[in-house]
Amino acid sequence: MKHIISLIVILSMSFSLPAFSAGESDQIKAMISLAEEGDADAQYDLALAYDFAEGVAEDHVEAVKWYIKAAEQGHMDAQYNLAVSYDDGEGVAEDNVAAVIWYRKAALQGDAKAQYNLARSYDDGEGVDVDHAEAVDWYRKAAAQGHSSAQYNLAVSYDEGEGVRVDHEEAVRLYLLAAKEGHPGAQFNLAVSYEIGEGVKKNKAEAIKWYRRAAAQGDTDAVDQLKALNAWE
Repeated sequence: MKHIISLIVILSMSFSLPAFSAGESDQIKAMISLAEEGDADAQYDLALAYDFAEGVAEDHVEAVKWYIKAAEQGHMDAQYNLAVSYDDGEGVAEDNVAAVIWYRKAALQGDAKAQYNLARSYDDGEGVDVDHAEAVDWYRKAAAQGHSSAQYNLAVSYDEGEGVRVDHEEAVRLYLLAAKEGHPGAQFNLAVSYEIGEGVKKNKAEAIKWYRRAAAQGDTDAVDQLKALNAWE
């Protein structure tokens, strides 16, 4: 049996931190000055500084304040991090509806992480009504940018016919993309596809190869499948 869609929304702030250290107070002062003058980039960098205690004391409430200022000016990364803050309830009360609003703004600007998290929101009904077709649309946008988890979830959608018609061949194509990027769930499901011949011609050797890659990342189901195939070493 293939792995189904994970219920965990991946919430990550994968942006570069401001280029200063704790001792560079003059640079912090200059950043604050620019932020107070309305510079969106400075507001975003200052928010990051407060979020990660870079040159200032950690203060998530202050970080959210500056994310909001930058986000309201259309700063895509600030919009995404603000959405994450609302999702996590870090520095602000948890609010899934607000998170969706800001994910959407960043997603419309092309942020793949925001597109993925917005899709997850539609899949799970977090902050918005469940709409699997809408989720598929956003997974597709993120997947086209190489987001491996979006590729995986989109593949599962095609496999299960959730929000889109069943298409096992398309599922295999997407599993392969994500599997090559190291996504363990995609590696496992790709192996299953090869083992049972769903969306691709049966190929025991390929199945074993991908089970092994998934197992190497700690997938215990992959280990079980290898044992069943007498291929566990």
